[in-house]
Amino acid sequence: MSRTAAQKTVVVTGASAGIGRATARMFAARGDRVALLARGRAGLEAAAAEVREEGGQALPLVTDMAEPDQVEEAARRVEEELGPVDVWVNNAFTAAFGKFLDVPPEEFLQATRSTYLGYVHGTRAALSRMVPRNRGAVVQVGSALAYRGIPLQSAYCGAKHAIQGFTESVRCELLHDGSRVRITMVQMPAVNTPQFTWLRSHLSRHAQPVPPIYQPEVAARAVLRAADHPRRREYWVGASTVGTLLANAVVPGLLDRYLARTGFDSQQTDALPPPEGHGNLFAPMDDTQDYGTHGAFDDQAYSASPQSWASRHHAGRTVAAAGIAGAGYAALRRYARS
Repeated sequence: MSRTAAQKTVVVTGASAGIGRATARMFAARGDRVALLARGRAGLEAAAAEVREEGGQALPLVTDMAEPDQVEEAARRVEEELGPVDVWVNNAFTAAFGKFLDVPPEEFLQATRSTYLGYVHGTRAALSRMVPRNRGAVVQVGSALAYRGIPLQSAYCGAKHAIQGFTESVRCELLHDGSRVRITMVQMPAVNTPQFTWLRSHLSRHAQPVPPIYQPEVAARAVLRAADHPRRREYWVGASTVGTLLANAVVPGLLDRYLARTGFDSQQTDALPPPEGHGNLFAPMDDTQDYGTHGAFDDQAYSASPQSWASRHHAGRTVAAAGIAGAGYAALRRYARS
């Protein structure tokens, strides 16, 4: 199959909805060949149709990232049908919301397998092919919660923390070996995805992302930037991500108390929760129904992030981060005294 310098073979996991789907569409719009991996067949086929509408070549592969054999088989098919993988984007996850003692062990285990070990399996499949060729990039879609745990999301926060540590370890090994393969991470803010429609919940009210909320396209643009410039070890998206990470580095104890007081209400709407047992934790909800790219919070979500621009420019990022950190610290101090 012919290749041009501009075209790349890209793998996106969790591609049937949300950030993964928006990312796949953006890679396609610039002419890349895109393999889409996810569990839900209907969402996957709809995402592949969007990739083709953008002018890209799509290869949808029903894959459970928690199963290493399925991930390896998907990688084999990608290279056989689209060519050597240039970029691998790990994004797939599942989640169980609720206080830690309300989340059964089997749900905690499944969330960890799908989210943390899914990234491990994807990274292994990618690097086992990239390292011998001495080229390629792995992009880990992370979260501010990779550094800062919040209430009601212990399984998700634990998995994202694990991905952070895992990625740092692998990066050091690649540097030691003098490899030209790069691995980078993009730390995301709250994003308006179908996650909050289909997550497993033990909450008394319907879950929501913690405002400010951003559209998946904001996140997707950052992923493409990271894929094109993977020498940067990390990218931060959204002013809330910057503020959270810096506040956690400076005053983590104060942030503990702030989140203990605000973190429950800020993650729930006034609507009733989905029925018990609902959600895509153990099986996809988009296997027969396509949920699309966006979630239910379009009226609250931002379509741009000035901070993301600053993150691409170190001087701008430093100034922006200092201002956000100062304002955030002052706000937390005022709240703690109230």
